[in-house]
Amino acid sequence: MNMDFFRKLDPILLLSTLVLVGIGIVMVYSASFAVADERMGDPYFFLKKQALAAGLGIILLVLAARMNYHLWQALSLPLLLASVVLLGALILPGMRREIGGSSRWLKLASFSFQPAELAKLALVIYLARSLTKKEGRMKDFTVGFLPHIIVLGVLFALVLKQPDFGSGVLFAAVVFIMLFAAGTRLVFLGAALGAVVPFLVYLAVRADYRWERIVAFWNPWKDPGKAGFQIIQSFLAFGAGKVLGVGLGQGRQKLFYLPEVHTDFIFSVIGEELGLVGVTVVIALFVLLVIRGFQTCLRAPDPFGIYLSLGITVLIAIQALLNMGVVMGLLPTKGSTLTFISYGGTSLMVNLMAVGILLNIHTQGGRAGRESHDRRRGNGRAPLPGLGRGGSF
Repeated sequence: MNMDFFRKLDPILLLSTLVLVGIGIVMVYSASFAVADERMGDPYFFLKKQALAAGLGIILLVLAARMNYHLWQALSLPLLLASVVLLGALILPGMRREIGGSSRWLKLASFSFQPAELAKLALVIYLARSLTKKEGRMKDFTVGFLPHIIVLGVLFALVLKQPDFGSGVLFAAVVFIMLFAAGTRLVFLGAALGAVVPFLVYLAVRADYRWERIVAFWNPWKDPGKAGFQIIQSFLAFGAGKVLGVGLGQGRQKLFYLPEVHTDFIFSVIGEELGLVGVTVVIALFVLLVIRGFQTCLRAPDPFGIYLSLGITVLIAIQALLNMGVVMGLLPTKGSTLTFISYGGTSLMVNLMAVGILLNIHTQGGRAGRESHDRRRGNGRAPLPGLGRGGSF
């Protein structure tokens, strides 16, 4: 393979991603060996599947990094439609696999696939194409706002059926941030938020388990044996870890105390076994990745590259923040994984491919990106098209 290709890649973005994946493989094994031995009769079960997904994901990363990111424009609608079809297929009883009361996985022979993970990236690619195409008309309600909200509504309804409230929130956050960056009128966004809040309150009250999680968020010790159990065990894990941790593999909360320990609460295991130092390293790696993602956005040579890199970076950042917020007790408990680290093959492969797209945008930036930005500034335009003179303000 041409070494010039690797020299053009953003080393900080690539290295921070690979280190997070490496930490994830180690921590998935540490968190899951007891559970895997108990349930599967093989302590290496989850480790082997995560390592395989990481290998395939790195291949996807390299392919995406070599593929001209403009080709994703032509693939945006097919990917979005495929995501809708796959999410819709989860409604069919014979197609889905249920885990913990949720039907988020499609059964494909001996494998399972989580369509919501593909839908997240497909949504970002669709938005990047649509916002680029409609640039200059984003203040128009029927052109710049309504079509994107309809797409969001369809995806939100499909994931809520699973139920997967966390993915729905992530969809909404990405759409609103990208619409804001594109110059959609604040009155439209504000009105939409005003309409969404009562709906979210209704959803929380309507489902007993969601309301119990909200109550437990405010006071987990009110029901320590049920609603507050998860977050209390997470607090105990972080507390036991102190500064340096109890040692890799030596944590006790993963031994059938913390539920979903190798997925939703793997950050708690990091806190217990690697302590404040380990937690800080993971957060620092995510910060580095997000900073490089935004820098890629600023050096992108065209609006599609700007929106695409912005959406991918926001997607990774928000998902990581949601998971960390939940396990630290800063947000109500819900099912959300930690990007690159939690067990989950679909999520890992899709996110690695997304980083590959970021790397390709970076390689095509540089001088071309700076010249493009200079031309936009000369026309009264900012690097992010919606935040210049023609933007929201």
